[in-house]
Amino acid sequence: MIQKQQSMALSPYMELYNLIVPADNMLRKINELIDFSFVYEELKDNYCLDNGRNAIDPIRMFKYLFLKTVHDLSDVDIVERSKYDMSFKYFLNMAPEEQVIDPSSLTKFRKLRLKDINLLDLLINKTVEIAIEKEVIKSNSIIVDATHTKARYNQKTPKEVLMDRSKKLRKTIYQIDENMKSKFPSKTTTDVLEDEIKYCQDLIDVIKKEEVLVQYPKVKEQLNLLEETVADDVEQLQISEDKDAKVGHKSADSAFFGYKTHLAMSEERIITAATITTGEKNDGKQLEALIEKSIEAGMEVETVIGDAAYSEKGNIEYANKNEIKLVAKLNPSVTQGFRPKEDEFEFNKDAGMYVCKAGHMAIRKAKQGKKGEGRNQVTTYYFDIEKCKHCPFKEGCYKEGAKSKTYSVSIKSNEHTEQAKFQESEYFKEKSKERYKIEAKNSELKHRHGYNVAKSSGLLGMELQGAMSIFTVNLKRILKLMNQ
Repeated sequence: MIQKQQSMALSPYMELYNLIVPADNMLRKINELIDFSFVYEELKDNYCLDNGRNAIDPIRMFKYLFLKTVHDLSDVDIVERSKYDMSFKYFLNMAPEEQVIDPSSLTKFRKLRLKDINLLDLLINKTVEIAIEKEVIKSNSIIVDATHTKARYNQKTPKEVLMDRSKKLRKTIYQIDENMKSKFPSKTTTDVLEDEIKYCQDLIDVIKKEEVLVQYPKVKEQLNLLEETVADDVEQLQISEDKDAKVGHKSADSAFFGYKTHLAMSEERIITAATITTGEKNDGKQLEALIEKSIEAGMEVETVIGDAAYSEKGNIEYANKNEIKLVAKLNPSVTQGFRPKEDEFEFNKDAGMYVCKAGHMAIRKAKQGKKGEGRNQVTTYYFDIEKCKHCPFKEGCYKEGAKSKTYSVSIKSNEHTEQAKFQESEYFKEKSKERYKIEAKNSELKHRHGYNVAKSSGLLGMELQGAMSIFTVNLKRILKLMNQ
């Protein structure tokens, strides 16, 4: 059975922790800050309590995942480090001489025990609860934005994924011993995926026989990463590219293949809510969910700060209905006036273009009409006619034989007078200055916690990565605010 609360094993060496792990160590502080027994309560239904041998405590397994997120290492390397890093053992509630888990247990925990758990909301709500309890959140505003994450198989074929990882491993080894070239198996000359998988396995086998070589940390980490990819992801590789990932647009000229994480964050830089979607989803459509999740987590939301993507008509109406101040600049192409087929065309604020329901972006736009002529000006967006001819949604949208496909939006501000007036207020201008904070948080997630590339395939895998990454940055931020 599993224990409800971990208890550290009795050991004559326990005093070592007081000597080796200082009071200001981050992991010691986190252990003191949070009671991890909530993990047990959430996961107990995923364990059999009266059959089989004793399971490894889920709290310890969860803490391993936390350490993996902080240090961005493979399962094998994070377990290996826990053999000798005393701060790790202290954090994991282990006796100094206690044996570590088998890395395969961590892989199974991640895949089997965490399924059917809404880990994203659970971990965010837990950290917000702690932040409110410790009185580090004092504001009643949230800042909203979206950040993109490239798919792990970023528009590469499965064979290219393996080739890239094996190449990095060989390059690392050549820096140490170029003579290894003669020992390595011959590279594949076919386009058959199974041949590349076999080559990688042969390469791993050869390197493992070099006892001196594998002691180098940089070799060991690259080797473990390739081995984990082959063992953990062969099934996904055979499915080919990540089927959940979609193409999204960062600007009119650049796109990415992957996912979006839509975030809400307090002015104190604590993330209060998140939703994870495929890459093509519109940022503004997530606003209601982010506000409601933040309130559910314990935030009092009086003001929402975001960019022009969040100022569409529906969001203004929602904010007014709920007496929330929406600090997001109006964009005439998105919010002003009625426009036809609102459900079929969505505005991409980064590219400044409309995207049809097939996912095709307009290739140019032009403003028509003149001010003061007694009729509204319109912005007309032009789509690639060749794509329209073969589009599965062309019925009712594209007329056979037509030389162009356009979509026009009326530019008028009658229905947004109050929002336009609010936009000129000092309060709006002051609160707008807070928006840069969430861009810095996005950068922290990407550059310190590997959030620029998905660690696995599929939306569920992305949600697990998001949950652990946000949990980590929130706890670090809470500790920093408590020390100030």
